[in-house]
Amino acid sequence: MFTHLHTHTEFSLLDGLSKIDPLMQRAQEMGQQALAITDHGALYGAIEFYQSAKKHEIKPIIGIEAYVAPGSRFEKDPKQRWPYHLTLLAQNETGYRNLLKLSSASHLEGFYYRPRMDRELLEAHSEGLIALSGCPSGEFMTALRNGDEAQARAVAGYFSDLFKGRYYLEVMEHGIEQFTSLMPEVFRLAKALDLPTVLTNDSHYTTPEQHRAHEVLLCIGSNSTITDPNRFKLDSDRFYLRSEEEMRGLFPDHPEAADASWAIAEQVDIQLHFGRTQL
Repeated sequence: MFTHLHTHTEFSLLDGLSKIDPLMQRAQEMGQQALAITDHGALYGAIEFYQSAKKHEIKPIIGIEAYVAPGSRFEKDPKQRWPYHLTLLAQNETGYRNLLKLSSASHLEGFYYRPRMDRELLEAHSEGLIALSGCPSGEFMTALRNGDEAQARAVAGYFSDLFKGRYYLEVMEHGIEQFTSLMPEVFRLAKALDLPTVLTNDSHYTTPEQHRAHEVLLCIGSNSTITDPNRFKLDSDRFYLRSEEEMRGLFPDHPEAADASWAIAEQVDIQLHFGRTQL
């Protein structure tokens, strides 16, 4: 079964619109058996997400859409204000604890406009984590967008070696031509580098009808108005929790990318325990 592995909730502050319980209800209505949370830079929603998933009999996958500094997390270079994105999912309790360490260090040591980690931190805390190459703001996709295939290969090679078979190239289709045109390149490089692909949908709201409300939320977050033609917005209305049928229809020639989402879900086994004091 297709599983959503790139999902933002209201805990992606002023960026995600989805409230957790309605998100779970929507997933349950569509027959989803597992769902991931990957909020921007933080794990604020992880416990609520885990408990809601259990209540709705959905397997919870706890993750984060990490901000990765281009260099050291300690560097505060105005020319490098925009860190790369990387999707990280906890495979087990060790991975969950490593996510906590990465997120904490990102805020306490690497914060510069965003809570940033770096390769040094990732190398120290990669155990138990599954990594996806990320959205178009990921380091791999940025290299492809810049026409630098050699750099894209180098980035994929680095993360593949670091995560030892737990690294996937993310493919998305939101109807944005500049990114749609790059997807054949992702599949080509995946084959050349012998890396698996995984299909994701960058979900920022739960249903298609919430698109307009999400645009208003982005206006609040970017201090702009809905009438401003230059305001920050997502250039598509497909960033919602889509059905399996919709997702599989995006790349019908590559069913393995959709299948990989469930293969990843099957690898995840996290059991969080509550009701006891842990000092």
